[in-house]
Amino acid sequence: MNFIKIGISGSHRSGKTTLATALSKEIEIPLLKTSSSSVFKQHGLHPAQSLDFKTRLWIQHRIIEAAIKVWRQPNFVTDRTPIDFMAYTLADIQGATDVNFAELEAYLTYCFEVTHQFFTKIIILQPAIPLIYEEGKAALNRAYMEHLNSLIQGLCHDERLKCPSFLIKRHITSLEGRVRAVLS
Repeated sequence: MNFIKIGISGSHRSGKTTLATALSKEIEIPLLKTSSSSVFKQHGLHPAQSLDFKTRLWIQHRIIEAAIKVWRQPNFVTDRTPIDFMAYTLADIQGATDVNFAELEAYLTYCFEVTHQFFTKIIILQPAIPLIYEEGKAALNRAYMEHLNSLIQGLCHDERLKCPSFLIKRHITSLEGRVRAVLS
């Protein structure tokens, strides 16, 4: 039996949940929403705050644990993937960041394994829609979003990823156009 397990990957505020909802309706399979923001809140953190590497890696493990509980279905469309989780972790690493590389590598390996276990296709959604501030959401910093976009695209071309990925072109901003692009 062929299962359909589609993950929408992209930076925050790019329309992942909106696209996942529309795609779910179009192909008539369940929408499985994740909420990184709620995991941050549950642990007394905020998605827009700066975190040291140890704290970032710790919260990213909590986020993937929460998502795995959601992804245990035979067919679904979801608004986050382990690719996103890796990108956010990597984006926080700067020149002076104190990184335990063995822990980072173990986390990245784990995220690739989870991707292979739970997904049949990754859709990359680039930042292209107008930004709207929402309380409790990550910062509206275009440069940071572009950084995440580059990391996500790079991770989707990493030889460790066996799951196929599809990039929605940046100029496709309408919801209908994005759904058509995925289904073509």
